[in-house]
Amino acid sequence: MTPPADATTDRYLTFTRDEWSEMRAATPLTLREADLQSLRGINDRIDLDEVAAVYLPLTRLLNLYVAATQQLHKASAAFLGTLAPKVPYVIGVAGSVAVGKSTFARILQALLARWPDHPKVDLVTTDGFLHPNRVLDERGIMNRKGFPESYDTKRLLQFLRELKSGAAEVTAPVYSHVVYDIVDGEQAVVRQPDILILEGLNVLQIGSLAEGLPSEFVSDYFDFSIYIDADVDDIEQWYVQRFLALRETVFQNPDSFFRHYAQLTHDEAVDTAKFIWREINGKNLRENILPTKERASLLLRKGHDHRVASVALRRL
Repeated sequence: MTPPADATTDRYLTFTRDEWSEMRAATPLTLREADLQSLRGINDRIDLDEVAAVYLPLTRLLNLYVAATQQLHKASAAFLGTLAPKVPYVIGVAGSVAVGKSTFARILQALLARWPDHPKVDLVTTDGFLHPNRVLDERGIMNRKGFPESYDTKRLLQFLRELKSGAAEVTAPVYSHVVYDIVDGEQAVVRQPDILILEGLNVLQIGSLAEGLPSEFVSDYFDFSIYIDADVDDIEQWYVQRFLALRETVFQNPDSFFRHYAQLTHDEAVDTAKFIWREINGKNLRENILPTKERASLLLRKGHDHRVASVALRRL
């Protein structure tokens, strides 16, 4: 176990990749290459070695945490003389655009669902809680999509409140990355999962405690949270690579909001991606996302090759 580098990281136990991998113990690898192929996102290069070294120790830790939390609920119910309601264990996953959050969350979901104690694991992304494009246009913040003010935070908090109250069924709006907007009339239905993973850019954001505003935050409903970290220059490079890959795939769809980018030359596409990163995604990362990382229960630090190089676990 590597000693912390400074006073800030003293709140965490820091592990090298090899040290963390040893925490897997006897946890079996329950994914095959074919499974992984269906879970990878565009331009992600994750392999089974990464799953074994990084994800399996994490799922072992989370399995222990979920079991302990379930016992805590039972103890509380016994004290109160009531039946313990089925309350999902909520895991938040945060990090920048293009850092690999979505692929990470999908793989984590697949692995956790293979543990016998919590077979029902749902995944919800905060994209569904973005305001519709018409609202963003009306407010003049279409170019700040993904920034905290572009989300319907009240609706997201309501979703989490109902989920944690043991409601039999809760719903979330659905977002399409093709049309770049909320899909009218579509809803994702969540029915009392054992675990819910909530993935998004700003899930650890606490905002401003201005006078008169409620001091309730999305992360208040998390039992565990994960921040995926990397050097900003590396993330920018991954964003540009992803943009180029999308130009050859999704942007070719006639229904794509970004279909006009499909006709760009390679150099034009690189320049466009760098401009979008500089003016929107990179700015959002520096101003709103990166400052929240030390609120996470676990920090996964990626190297230039997109592989996790170190892990930091917050001390209890």
